[in-house]
Amino acid sequence: MLRRALRTLLSLVMLASLAGLGATLTAGTAHADDCYTFPRTLSQGSSGEDVRQLQIRVAGYPGYGAVLAIDGEFGPGTKAAVTRFQQAYGLGADGVAGPATFSKIYALQDSDCTPAHFTYAEMNRCNSDWSGGAVSAAAARANALHQMWKLEALRHALGDRPLTTSSGFRSYSCNNAVGGAATSNHLYGRGIDLVGSPSYCEIVKQARNHGFNEILGPGYPGHSTHAHLGSQNSRFWSASSCGI
Repeated sequence: MLRRALRTLLSLVMLASLAGLGATLTAGTAHADDCYTFPRTLSQGSSGEDVRQLQIRVAGYPGYGAVLAIDGEFGPGTKAAVTRFQQAYGLGADGVAGPATFSKIYALQDSDCTPAHFTYAEMNRCNSDWSGGAVSAAAARANALHQMWKLEALRHALGDRPLTTSSGFRSYSCNNAVGGAATSNHLYGRGIDLVGSPSYCEIVKQARNHGFNEILGPGYPGHSTHAHLGSQNSRFWSASSCGI
């Protein structure tokens, strides 16, 4: 009788311990993020703001020559981009965005939603409020965020070597001061100039895989000292010294 009572007591202790462990594991997997927390698993056919947030973060993985639409609709293009993102970081590559994919995204982003290796400050050396360009300040800032996530993908593809920006958003006055084109993507927060290393040819060649459909580099007039990346309605790549 005593032995049976002891066994019962031991079983209750073990059950309590397992319940506590289960609670701990559940709490550990319920990851909240300072920037944005994805509320559900996302797959082809999903739609909504969480899909749009995902698209921003995988915009650098559309495939060669492609640009991922940021429209909140999880279609084949988004599935392909998620798959490439997963492959790039050694995750299970099924094109479904779940806990492992979100955990990687959380690890890559700062609390202001910028990717880990780029900042709003370096994307705007013109003024402090993103005003005076071809679009509203809010739109210019949002465009710059999209471009930063593409840069993060480019940086990773180049072996996680640092990329140095020399110019990003420009107001009309800042653009005129440096002799920028009247329709420059810099006026929209979509233009980025990169200097230093890796080599400009490495940058522009690899950029073709990461959502940039405006790529200018050595061999294009005025671009021997930097690589220019941007986004626009149609593709324009020119860097003849690099074979582009």
